[in-house]
Amino acid sequence: MVSIPELGHEIFAAERAARAVAPLSERYPELDAAAAYAIQAEYARLREQSGATLIGRKIGATSQAIQEQLGVGTPDYGHLFDDMVIADGGEVVLSELVAPLVEPEIAFRLGHELVGPGLTADDVLAATSAVCPAMEIIDSRVTDWRIAFVDTVADNGSSARCVVGPETELRPGTDLAGEVVRLSEEGVPVAEGPATAALGHPATAVAWLANALAGYGARLRAGDLVLSGSLTRATPLKPGREYTATFKNLGSVSCRTR
Repeated sequence: MVSIPELGHEIFAAERAARAVAPLSERYPELDAAAAYAIQAEYARLREQSGATLIGRKIGATSQAIQEQLGVGTPDYGHLFDDMVIADGGEVVLSELVAPLVEPEIAFRLGHELVGPGLTADDVLAATSAVCPAMEIIDSRVTDWRIAFVDTVADNGSSARCVVGPETELRPGTDLAGEVVRLSEEGVPVAEGPATAALGHPATAVAWLANALAGYGARLRAGDLVLSGSLTRATPLKPGREYTATFKNLGSVSCRTR
């Protein structure tokens, strides 16, 4: 029988210890999306109880490239906490993680709250104060990334860290859909993709998130940071390397690993 508190604590402890656990989907075949999000909520409660502050959300599996890579065919979301954020040019400590991968994304800074359901990309753009280049460091506390949808949901959307670049005020007419990003490792391109990879438009992905949160009685708050989903396949992180995401108009963001 699924125990939400026990599994939430298991994920929390696995993250703290940087160790993997067996897939929940294999141990509990009856686990559904609602239960998986309840486990994530319990994990988030434990994170806040331990002193972390919720600063936003991340969206996962918004692009076909990631869906095919991870075998997850439906978008999901996770919580972002203050201790997950790494400054532009900062360091990612690999020993704190299990099997990290890096994804380039566009991040949204909300100036107004977003309360679903029924929101559109236009609603998101109207509520956004700024956007910025970002990289999400995803990680799986599930052995060998052997995940089904419910595994990544329970595991906080497989989120671990995020690197956020300089914010650009979002002005009317800004062509976010026309953005293109190149991800490089030590200056060598390893992936490239358009902003349209995230559900056709990154603001559409944020609208999906706000509408999905409404189904669980939650909302996006003014000031929240939202990672709108990877625009390329995820790249494994190697020690002693620099990773840079360079956007057509939004600038770049980078980090180093050790």
